[in-house]
Amino acid sequence: MPILDLELVGHTESTLPPLLAQRVADGVAQALACAPGRVWVRVRGLPAHCYAENHSTLADDELPVFGTLLHAHPPTGDALQAELSALTQAIAVACGRNPERVHVQYAPAAAGRQAFGGRLVQ
Repeated sequence: MPILDLELVGHTESTLPPLLAQRVADGVAQALACAPGRVWVRVRGLPAHCYAENHSTLADDELPVFGTLLHAHPPTGDALQAELSALTQAIAVACGRNPERVHVQYAPAAAGRQAFGGRLVQ
């Protein structure tokens, strides 16, 4: 049940590429070996003027992608690193960005605190 929220710097809602969310969902599902319908993706744009790095000017192809991933039970240790590598690559390919500019934050475990249709995930 991974839920991925992505924010692409350099886009607005109206300039996000068509079917981007689907491409990301399909790529992430393949990277994480998830069954159909098990990866949920929400994509938002963040205009370039709303992002900055101190004492830096970025070219369009250097703008980052920020992601937050929610798992019922996130992996740990080596499994976390392996997943993160595959996830970063999948997001980079789908978004057309350099993997070094893809930044992923893992949210705390969803088990016991996330509900779907009134049913708590365990």
